[in-house]
Amino acid sequence: MNTTLRDSTPVVAMRGVSKAYRLGAVQVPALHAADVDVRSGEMVALTGPSGSGKSTLLHIAGLIDTADAGSYALAGTATMQLDETRRTHLRRNAIGFVFQSFNLVPVMTVAENVEYPLFLDGMPRREARDRVAAMLARVGLADRAKHRPDELSGGQRQRVAIARALVKQPRLLIADEPTANLDSHTADEVIAVIRELCHEAGTACLIATHDDRLTAHCDRVLALRDGAIQ
Repeated sequence: MNTTLRDSTPVVAMRGVSKAYRLGAVQVPALHAADVDVRSGEMVALTGPSGSGKSTLLHIAGLIDTADAGSYALAGTATMQLDETRRTHLRRNAIGFVFQSFNLVPVMTVAENVEYPLFLDGMPRREARDRVAAMLARVGLADRAKHRPDELSGGQRQRVAIARALVKQPRLLIADEPTANLDSHTADEVIAVIRELCHEAGTACLIATHDDRLTAHCDRVLALRDGAIQ
């Protein structure tokens, strides 16, 4: 367990969270009475086979979907009763996302991709550029700032995605299979970047993965099966 967690108050605090989806006349349970805590600076892996509930849990944690039952507090804010406007505001300001497919804007440079969330928030241009430059240096891509995504390797693209997710200094990082499209050496580099940046900034990390190398670097592992945490 990481002994340098910034504080003991959970960034993610779920209690009894359940979710079911309707397929025609059938209710299909996806998540059952999940209790999840993730604290500042802590990396928690979600593992389990396809259909185990990992994606559902990530979507609820990321305020992309809502639970049918239970409670979820994000950085001390109760989320279950928020309207869509307040949910969107909280998601944009408190959560960063990393996906296996990178989701970079191909016509933008590396620096522009990382700066985009700051642009949407109306951050002054000079402040935004300074923050982007510092973040690109942290992920080892200062010399690629003016390149476009198609000029980068897979590992470099994922580091750009990580920089974009963390440039706003979110309380929570949601990562869905961040090493799935990478070779083992590149995956190790990406894992090291995530771990270093999140522990340093005190960002809570919730990561869905099938990668044993990644789970080995996490502080805890939550195994899901049939919608339940084992």
